[in-house]
Amino acid sequence: MSTPAMSAEGLTKTFRTPGGGSLTACEDVSVELTQGRTVAIVGESGSGKSTLLRMLTGLERPTSGRVLLGEQEIQDVRGSLLREVRRHVQMVFQDPLGSFAPRMRIAEAVCAPLINYDAIGRREVVPRAREMLRLVGLSEHLVTRRPHQLSGGQLQRCAIARALTLDPQVLLCDEATSALDVSAQAEIMALLARLQDERGIAIGFVCHDLALVAHFATTILVMHRGRVVEQLPAEGLVERARHPYTRRLLASVLDLRDRDGHLGREPGGGSRPRPQDEAADGPLVEIAPGHLVARPASGAGDGR
Repeated sequence: MSTPAMSAEGLTKTFRTPGGGSLTACEDVSVELTQGRTVAIVGESGSGKSTLLRMLTGLERPTSGRVLLGEQEIQDVRGSLLREVRRHVQMVFQDPLGSFAPRMRIAEAVCAPLINYDAIGRREVVPRAREMLRLVGLSEHLVTRRPHQLSGGQLQRCAIARALTLDPQVLLCDEATSALDVSAQAEIMALLARLQDERGIAIGFVCHDLALVAHFATTILVMHRGRVVEQLPAEGLVERARHPYTRRLLASVLDLRDRDGHLGREPGGGSRPRPQDEAADGPLVEIAPGHLVARPASGAGDGR
């Protein structure tokens, strides 16, 4: 089996709170990102998704656990070594407008990584920016514009173009479509799928919308209260989902409603779980190849 482009093993992140307490945002999370495949990390707000991505990129240091780029441990790297890691791991953030300097023209903004790594001369900025804009389906004439002159969808395409300038092995997207309208979301997802086919990038895509990622991802990682409660292939998600929390997420997706607007039978059967039934799950257990489920707490069903 080939080495994943990036992986995490047993990542835990605990924050100190005012008054001397603590808050565990992620607990014992493991994930593998493989070239040419997409892992969608889903869950409601506060489930630990973004904290996981920040640990993968080195923006947060894990309390325990390992992060590997290929076979190299990177969770403790700093300085020039961290700078080198970030050549290979790029991130697209949730707010496209907030991720660009407002006074910088699009050409300089898109090529900023190349400039920062001394990989391009000033005379090459505009030609390279035009090339990258064409890659993501934008008019090359936008190179002279400033961020506020572009739509949200156009600006997020620019953010993707910027992330790809260094030809990274791994692309991490943190709610990269949540600020966009439905049509722009579909366009961005189709763009990422095309670019992945062309470049073989490993993608980690954080999202709270299962409907959006179900047809795009290879693997679904479901997080709840800082822990992974289910990991399964995206194909056949509705039929295969077993954990009560995953089923609850699926039951909230409008696409599961029939033509009369009635919600169909919940995937995996059973009644909708109560929040108190999900408070304390056991360790992940493999129930089928590539399908792991945390055994729910007593009273929430056996997860089979």
